[in-house]
Amino acid sequence: METLLLGLNEVGTFNVLLAIIIGALIGVTIGSIPGLEPAGVIAILLPLSFSMEPLAGVSLLLGVYGGAWYGGAIPAILMNTPGTPVAVLTTYDGYPMTQRGDGKKALSIAYTSSFVGGIISVSSLVLLAPMLSQVARLFGSAEFAMLAALGMIFVVLAHRKHVVEAAMMLGLGIFLGTIGIDRSFSTQVFTFGQEWLLNGIPLVPAVIGLFAMSQAFVLLSMKGNDSKRTELKGDGMFSGLFILLKHKMTVARSATLGVLMGLLPGVGEFGSQFFSYTLAQKFSKTPEKFGDGAPEGLIASETSNNAVTASVMIPLLAFGIPADALMAMLLAVFMVHNYIPGPTLFAERPEFISGLYISLFLMNIVVFLYLSVATKWIVNLTRIRGRFIGAFILVLGFIGSYSQNYQFSDALIALGFAVFGYILRRNDIPAVPIILGLVLGPVFLTRFKQAMGVASGDLSIFVSRPISLTLLSLIILSIAIYLWSTFRHKKHS
Repeated sequence: METLLLGLNEVGTFNVLLAIIIGALIGVTIGSIPGLEPAGVIAILLPLSFSMEPLAGVSLLLGVYGGAWYGGAIPAILMNTPGTPVAVLTTYDGYPMTQRGDGKKALSIAYTSSFVGGIISVSSLVLLAPMLSQVARLFGSAEFAMLAALGMIFVVLAHRKHVVEAAMMLGLGIFLGTIGIDRSFSTQVFTFGQEWLLNGIPLVPAVIGLFAMSQAFVLLSMKGNDSKRTELKGDGMFSGLFILLKHKMTVARSATLGVLMGLLPGVGEFGSQFFSYTLAQKFSKTPEKFGDGAPEGLIASETSNNAVTASVMIPLLAFGIPADALMAMLLAVFMVHNYIPGPTLFAERPEFISGLYISLFLMNIVVFLYLSVATKWIVNLTRIRGRFIGAFILVLGFIGSYSQNYQFSDALIALGFAVFGYILRRNDIPAVPIILGLVLGPVFLTRFKQAMGVASGDLSIFVSRPISLTLLSLIILSIAIYLWSTFRHKKHS
């Protein structure tokens, strides 16, 4: 109870409440505009969050992240165009409902499903993160090295159709993470005598370039958005609650899958949506209606992707291992304020952890209430021209990358990553593994060298310790399953 009161005191400040509201509203706006991804805008806001109080900075970014998944359902349902990449399955049943005049009902189902999934996700974070942080106390260098390796393997294997490309991008990220001064031996690594490389490749300009500015280039190359006005007709915005009560098992199953998938690095919303939608159709009494306006399909899609938003933080808070690009950005915010994720954070900063939980609950409430009353105006955002948004993002990207350290070289690095990211997007090559390689690569290399030092160079340290052996076995098993499924697919094709 004392910790809860401390958390309420943290959240109750004007700065934190304002950050929650602004972050949530920005997130909804981003999700409502097709072609504008939340990762890019979060990257632009990252330097700003460094100058804020720790809880306010994290709440701002999480508000954008969570709000975008809510807002992404609007164009998916009304225009058959996903507002965010994870809203693809929402179009399957949402848009057919709009075509038959049930657009308002479809939005109500989507909002309510997202809210329920989000609340369950935050509840799982409250329950599981402290428990796993106690497990983290048993981790040494060998365990953290294997955990980082497992995270990188999962990220690569999650890109099923682009595993080779993802592995190459991960390798590039790991290489970029080695640039700078090797603290173990105080030697320069791949700096080529350039002073601006002594501190390595900065994370913020890399993230801004890969996600924000590259997306700006894509938007600048697109034709203007000439969408027609969509009229909302049908039941009230709170009718979705009664529909969810009729499909309680679909909600429970989808939320559970979302939470579990959030724990696995690189799987996230896409994996949870796919499995939830498939199982919902399998257990439905009317599977033939899926893809033709089935409320169950919409419930499964929206519940599962929002159930990931908080559970994906569990590996970060418990072990200090980011599961995706956004968690890598949050890790940067933590480190700037000297908040080290792991067991010590729960012991030394209980008021911050409690405040984080409360802010996530409030974020879901703010977004749900805002969408319930303001959707008829938000719909107009779907008609904003992409080129205008692209030019605006490009300017903000340059400002954000320069303002962190006030070095022109950071802006040039962001521009270089932007051009590279644009090429990746045009060739459908994933960029997320680069960032996770840049973050997890140094963690793996540092912990690996520490383990080797403790064991006097004996590799058996990774199999002689139970937790390390378990993680190594999961790595081998994951690779074996992928190779077996690939071989089987080629054999039958």
